[in-house]
Amino acid sequence: MAGGFAGGGAAAGRAEFYEGKITGYFILACIVGSFGGSLFGYDLGVSSGVTTMDDFLKKFFPDVYSRKQLHLKETDYCKYDNQLLTLFTSSLYFAGLVSTFGASYVTKRRGRRASIMVGAASFFLGGAINAAAMNLAMLIVGRVLLGVGIGFGNQAVPLYLSEIAPYRIRGAVNQLFQLTTCLGILVADVINYFTDRLHPWGWRLSLGLAMGPATAIFVGALFLPETPNSLVERGRLEEARRVLEKVRGTHKVDAEFEDLKEASEAARAVKGTFRNLLAVRNRPQLIIGALGIPAFQQLSGMNSILFYSPVIFQSLGFGSSAALYSSIITGSMLVVGALISMVTVDRLGRRFLFIEAGIQMISSMVVVAVILALKFGHGEELSKGVSTVLVVAICLFVVAYGWSWGPLGWLVPSELFPLEMRSAGQSVVVCVNLFWTAAVAQCFLAALCHLRWGVFVLFASLIVVMSIFIILLLPETKQVPIEEIWMLFDKHWYWKRIVRKDPKYPGNLHQQQEMARA
Repeated sequence: MAGGFAGGGAAAGRAEFYEGKITGYFILACIVGSFGGSLFGYDLGVSSGVTTMDDFLKKFFPDVYSRKQLHLKETDYCKYDNQLLTLFTSSLYFAGLVSTFGASYVTKRRGRRASIMVGAASFFLGGAINAAAMNLAMLIVGRVLLGVGIGFGNQAVPLYLSEIAPYRIRGAVNQLFQLTTCLGILVADVINYFTDRLHPWGWRLSLGLAMGPATAIFVGALFLPETPNSLVERGRLEEARRVLEKVRGTHKVDAEFEDLKEASEAARAVKGTFRNLLAVRNRPQLIIGALGIPAFQQLSGMNSILFYSPVIFQSLGFGSSAALYSSIITGSMLVVGALISMVTVDRLGRRFLFIEAGIQMISSMVVVAVILALKFGHGEELSKGVSTVLVVAICLFVVAYGWSWGPLGWLVPSELFPLEMRSAGQSVVVCVNLFWTAAVAQCFLAALCHLRWGVFVLFASLIVVMSIFIILLLPETKQVPIEEIWMLFDKHWYWKRIVRKDPKYPGNLHQQQEMARA
């Protein structure tokens, strides 16, 4: 269980006394809670497909449609370079960026479940407005409401899953968020494949079906238990213990419940949670969890491929239906990667998956860049052989991301933050993540137009930097209770020199307590 930060190290070692089993109540909570990821995934998938549909382009982006028709069968890096078209995608993420701070307040004061429900309601409204859009303004308003929904969902769901899970399987449980995100992408790709043939309203159906998962999540959340951590944080101790006993399937929860209470007491003693992120003792969480991993997750180039995979494939000379079909393939690879990660993350560890995937992703991007440099951009159709190699390279990139930066980009930050700043920390994670998501989305098509194959070399170079960052700075967190995560930094070759400078660092406080007893 995510017991939080136990203040002064008091809870250190108590985790071995945690008891419990996997209960039906726990499984239900995980399934309903994790489906918050399907909102994010469905939008990623549906947006990428809709932006290649002729009926959609003719109504909202006629210039792009005209340019596309001129190069219908040819390769052209600049076929979809249009800032209004990219604004359609990125406006959602800018809205999510802003809304995550409101989500932090709701998550902390009203609970994780309340944020999930607010996110689902906003996503439902956004889907309805997008489906009925008559002009670009309506389209953007709908996207903004979808963004608010994603801001709330991405802020609350990883916290919910990390807090409700037994610590021994926390990695696999938290990755349900990524799995449902991947499933949302795959479902959207399949829907786009069929709605592309429904003229002239197929795109409305694709956008409007976003109301489906939003409704399911809102209704399911009515029956979700709140996490014991959140209940303790809000002073509802008796209810928190009842929920903990029900989720764990045992009355023997004294050790875990004591950790929760101590974490809550430490949290209440801290004032200014956002300011507390800047404290020296929390520098590892700030650099790794709040800033580094969320930014690098987007700078890998993966979301650009998800956003624009049909666009990329059409730019490579694939037909409209073939492009959407190729997107289904890449979406399937993402699901495969997520399933592999769920099975291996608590066995092989976070660092192994990060590093192995880094090597595979770099190699894939280099292959793509070399092929495009030699064969692409000369106004000719790509041969079937070359096209096949490109799709295979992109799939290898996607599956590697699917078992590494995709799920671990949400899991690892949610593990690092102590309870007193967990909600604020997750807000910064989501904010940084969505900022870079929006920035990359807004710039990618222009970069593809001007840098041409060099944009893939740029992504490969960034992945090299990301991998070095992980190797040097991230300690292994597998099967470590959250209330003991701070001990990893106390032993880390670099971070121990930083965190020990803070007199309020738990290790220093623990030493002072021992000296006082002596």
